[in-house]
Order: sequence, then structure tokens, then C-alpha cells
Amino acid sequence: MALIGLMSDTHDKLDAVERAIAFFNQAKVTHVLHAGDLNSPFVVPKFSKLKARLHYVWGNNDGDRETIAARFDELGLPEPQNFASLRLGGRRIALLHGTHPEIIEAIIRSGKYDVVVRGHTHRVKVFGRKPLVVNPGEVCGYLTGRETVATLDLERLRVRIVEL
Repeated sequence: MALIGLMSDTHDKLDAVERAIAFFNQAKVTHVLHAGDLNSPFVVPKFSKLKARLHYVWGNNDGDRETIAARFDELGLPEPQNFASLRLGGRRIALLHGTHPEIIEAIIRSGKYDVVVRGHTHRVKVFGRKPLVVNPGEVCGYLTGRETVATLDLERLRVRIVEL
């Protein structure tokens, strides 16, 4: 498992979600980390076509969390959490939406993670080395005009930003 997918801020834009899923399937990623804000329950079934394992954390714009959680359960996926601590490909990864910058800073300073994946700002940003911090931007393209996702090579800790 060397390559994983990263996405955030889908905000109900179904055609972009479908393109992201098609890209991740074509890239043969093993896991996709979604950093929140899919927004509505009707988006969740789109992920049934994803061949990789999906990890999702709540965003600040996710409405009707009870129904969203039920849709995840229908797909056999775990209920979303506010924060996920994952170990993939020998790397420790923090996944969160990132509404509170002070929490992100505390996670970065903790030294517990090799990678921190966050969303919320809708802006692509990759920085740092220990940990590597990645915001894959926004799938929806509403704020920046760019519909983006990312891949992360877990062996080399290299990020590739992809426009859909």
C-alpha cells in the first residue's frame, strides 16, 4: 500500500465527487481519506463505486449527521468521527476537518504523526516534513474555482495535487 487518495470539501457537488472517485479508482489507491464537508446524505451512496477503503471525518457543514451516518453504515463503512488517527503503510496519519487552527497546531507539535490531513479552508496547501501537512483543496471548486484531490505516496511522503 504505497498510494492513498486525499479529498475534502465536496459540498454536494455530485459530478465532481464522481470524477474524484473515478480518478481514485483509476489510480488504484488503497485508501481514500476525506477531510469532511460532504454536506448531505445523498452524497454518500456515490462512494459505493469507490474501490478503495474510505475514511471520513465530520466537517463543520455536514448537516443531518444521523442520516449521513446511516448511509455510511449501509455501505459497511464506520461511522464518521470528528478526528481519525490512522496507521497506513507504516505511517501515522491524523485526519481532521480543521475548523480550529489551534487544534491543528497542537497535533503538528505533538510529534505523534508522520502526516496530518485536513480540509476546511478549500485551499491546496502542502508543507512541513515531520509531519507533512496536506490540505488537498476542495472537490467542489466553489471558493477557488479549482476542483482538486491529491494522492500521497506513503513510502516517499510525496503529494501530487490533481485537478479534476
